Amino acid sequence: MRKSYYAAHVYMIVGVISGLFYREFTKIKDFTGETQLALMHTHLLALGMIVFLIVLVLDKVFQLSGSKLFTAFFWFYNIGIVISTAMMGVHGILTVLGRDEDNINVSVPLTAGLGHILLTVGLILLFILLGKRVNEHVKASDASSEPAETTTV
Repeated sequence: MRKSYYAAHVYMIVGVISGLFYREFTKIKDFTGETQLALMHTHLLALGMIVFLIVLVLDKVFQLSGSKLFTAFFWFYNIGIVISTAMMGVHGILTVLGRDEDNINVSVPLTAGLGHILLTVGLILLFILLGKRVNEHVKASDASSEPAETTTV
């Protein structure tokens, strides 16, 4: 559970800092157009902080952490967020510095796509684990709610 808490906390800090960076960097460069830097803030807060706060609650209810699937989810998902948002930052900075879409190296969107793939793999692993735990929880609830057998003499 601590992993989820720490991850949410780190994403909150990085998300707020990225919003500050976006505002100040575009102001310093006198930039008024569209840039992916504006999206980093919300992506880090939503995909990072909010998702891990939800995972924290789900972990409390369904004991998700400690399993190999949870560890795999945690690392795939985190690496996916880091790669995706880093490429948003690179793309956004290049845009603010005057590069148009045709002059941004193709490796930037390709790497961002890899990050999205890793995010997707992480989410699939989370739902597989959550499905297993929910089924276990339902079976345990059904077993405990069955009426006790009584014999009449």
